[in-house]
Amino acid sequence: MSVAAYAQARSRTLLLAHEVAKIAAFVRRDFLVALSYRGAFAMDVVNLAIQAATFWFIGKMVDPATLPSYGGSRATYMEFAAIGMVLSLVIALLLERVATAVRQEQMIGTFESLLATPTAAATIQVGSAAFDLLYVPIRAAVFLLIIAVGFGLDFDANGVLPAFAVLLAFVPFVWGLGLLSAAAMVTFRRGGGGVMIGATILALLSGAYFPIDLLPGWLQAIASVNPIAIAIDGVRQALLGGDGWAGLDPEVLLLVPMAAVSLTAGVFAFRLGLARERRNGTLGLY
Repeated sequence: MSVAAYAQARSRTLLLAHEVAKIAAFVRRDFLVALSYRGAFAMDVVNLAIQAATFWFIGKMVDPATLPSYGGSRATYMEFAAIGMVLSLVIALLLERVATAVRQEQMIGTFESLLATPTAAATIQVGSAAFDLLYVPIRAAVFLLIIAVGFGLDFDANGVLPAFAVLLAFVPFVWGLGLLSAAAMVTFRRGGGGVMIGATILALLSGAYFPIDLLPGWLQAIASVNPIAIAIDGVRQALLGGDGWAGLDPEVLLLVPMAAVSLTAGVFAFRLGLARERRNGTLGLY
C-alpha cells in the first residue's frame, strides 16, 4: 500500500470513529432526558398491566379451538395475545419516536444547528433514534417477562435468543417506515399521517390479537407477506413452539430483505427531504 493510500484509509477510519462517537453522544443525551421522566416509564408499566388484565378476561370468552398450535401444543389466548401486544407496543413506539425525532429537533431549535456542524446526515438519522432502537426492544423483553410471571404464562426459555434475533431483523423495517414519516414531516411539517395510516393497516392485518385464519381469504394472502405478521408469528414460534431455532419458519428470512428495502427507502426519502428544504431555506420552519 502506498503512503497516500495508507493516509487516505487512516483518514477515513478516523472520520468513521468521530461519527460513531457522535452517535454515542446522541444516546447519552436521550438517556438523560428519558431518565428525567421516570413517571412516563411507570405509566407505561401501568398501561401494559391494564391491557394484559383486559386480554386475560377476554381470553375467558375465546374458544381455545380457534387458536393456532405451536410445537404441537395449542397456545392459550393470553399467551397468543401477550406476544402480539408487546410487539405492537414496540412497533408503535419505534415508529412514533423515529418519525418525531427530527420534528422534536426542529421545535427545540437544534435541527439547523446540527446540520451546520461537520456531522453526516446519516449520523443525525441514526443518532436521533439510536437510544430508542436500543431501549425499546429491551423494554419489550422486560414487559414480556413481567406478563409471563404475572399471569403464569408458559414461554420456552430456548426460544429467547431466536425471538430476539427475529426482533432485531424486524426493527430496521420499522425504522425505515419512521424515516419515511420523518421525511414527510420535514417536507410537509405535519404530513407523516399517511405512513402512520399504512403502518396501522399492516398492524391490523398482523394477527396480533386474533388468528390470521379468521380473516377473509384474500386478506390472509396479504397478511402472509406482511412483515409485522411474519415478525409476530416468528416470535410466537420461538417462545411457544419449544423447538428453538429449528421451530422458525423459513418465511422469517423474508424480514431481512424487507427491512433492507424499507430502510433504504427511508434513508433516500429523508435525504431528498433535507436537500429540498436546504434549497428552499426552510429547514427551521415547523
